[in-house]
Amino acid sequence: MSKVLVIGARGRAGRAAVQEARARGHEVTAVARSSTAPAPGSRSADGIVAGDVLDAERIAELAVGYDAVIAAVYDGGSDPTLFFPRAARALVDGLEKAGVNRLVWVGLASILPTADGEFLMDAPGYPQEYRSFFLAHQAALDTFTTSTLDWVSIAPAGDFDHANPTRTGRYRLGAGEATALISYADLAIALVDEVDRPAHHRTAIGVLRPSPEDPTAAV
Repeated sequence: MSKVLVIGARGRAGRAAVQEARARGHEVTAVARSSTAPAPGSRSADGIVAGDVLDAERIAELAVGYDAVIAAVYDGGSDPTLFFPRAARALVDGLEKAGVNRLVWVGLASILPTADGEFLMDAPGYPQEYRSFFLAHQAALDTFTTSTLDWVSIAPAGDFDHANPTRTGRYRLGAGEATALISYADLAIALVDEVDRPAHHRTAIGVLRPSPEDPTAAV
């Protein structure tokens, strides 16, 4: 059993990661910044502990003694070009201070390489209206790269499957592909797999739902 801190636990990816890790018997602390979360040092009725991913000191306080941190963070009310680099910097500073080395970050498909080697966001026809958001995610990875953390960024290879959110229990690795889909529950399997059996280090990977007959899928 591992001790896992999940930051961003009220979001869909974070909530799925909490459920998956607890189902495997891990000791999980779920952290959220939401205004409904209690004051530091207490928990809400749903077990959420208050914490801001932009607060390195709070991250360090929460992470001491943990084996790994899963971060699934987003703030729709902030400027992403500021939020994601600041969140990455706070995570690096907080986890290094706490002595926690393993960080599993929920990333973004747009900055994954395609089968042709270019970033998905640079592929012909890919929508560009959120390019600043894409580049902000890349800036976060650049911050991780300059740190000592053993980090991995895991993203849907294309997008989340909102029409079919079921947990199939399977996923496979894949290059960036706009049409690829995966559920939040299956992404969570990949996230917790990288806590249980770290196989990717200081890199970004994409995951997608495999076809039923795909022998390469992880289960």
